[in-house]
Amino acid sequence: MILLCEPNVSEGRDTASIDALTEAVRSAGVELVHSSADPDHNRMVLAYRGLPDAVVEATTRLATEAFARIDLTRHEGQHPRIGALDVVPFVAERHEPDRHAAALEACRAFGARVGAGGVPVFYYEDAATAPHRCPLPAVRSGGFEGLADKMASDKWRPDEGPSLPHPAAGAVIAGVRPPLVRFNVNLADPDVETARAIASAIRASSGGLTGVRALGLTLSHRGLTQVTMNLTDYHTTSLARVYEEVATRAFAVGVGIVGTEVIGPIPRAALAGVGADILDDLDPNQILEPAEDETG
Repeated sequence: MILLCEPNVSEGRDTASIDALTEAVRSAGVELVHSSADPDHNRMVLAYRGLPDAVVEATTRLATEAFARIDLTRHEGQHPRIGALDVVPFVAERHEPDRHAAALEACRAFGARVGAGGVPVFYYEDAATAPHRCPLPAVRSGGFEGLADKMASDKWRPDEGPSLPHPAAGAVIAGVRPPLVRFNVNLADPDVETARAIASAIRASSGGLTGVRALGLTLSHRGLTQVTMNLTDYHTTSLARVYEEVATRAFAVGVGIVGTEVIGPIPRAALAGVGADILDDLDPNQILEPAEDETG
């Protein structure tokens, strides 16, 4: 039984830390599928797979390294976060009962280790212990800076670990979810308000496109802005449809598109109808073939 894990770490600038975090994962004997870091987001995304025990061990080593190196009281970045090791999704399709059960078991084993080590853990998506904890944005709302006040409420007591945030590492959000697509569209516009308006119009929570989460961010290192998105239901709302919507809205206000990015693995099924004019820099190693998606 092979599991895939795609953690998000709040470090995208310090080369030594990025290398150490990557090596922490590799040292557990899993297969590193993807690693990328962004200085504007100040965030790193990894993806690796292996036997469940090895994946839990790799993620525990990653957590230990992240907690030792990252101090959120000194962390600045465009992407929302509540933890040094911010989000840890164990990935499994819901129609794969055995794999899904193994992913849940691995998630809770990892969460118990982190909690016992003194960092609070919240379970989300398919691992959530209450309906209001299922959506990632709900768990992460308020950010690290508002975490202590949030955790003072009975509604947001952690599932594992202490009842207060770790002073430097915050908390970890761990869960089980199906594959999704992380897709960014970069705009030739230094004014972030255009990106924010587009993100607001297309995100599902605002009545936009089904299964789309979106934010408008500044890419100060590149002099650009970005519509950054998670496509949680790419079967219903395709990547091509999302790109068309963003491009149409940007062009309507005279803003050009200067590139797109896929962060982390992408199921081959999500590339249906997507041409090189939309994704001109996709690493073939990021593509999860159907056999890998379904049988590991």
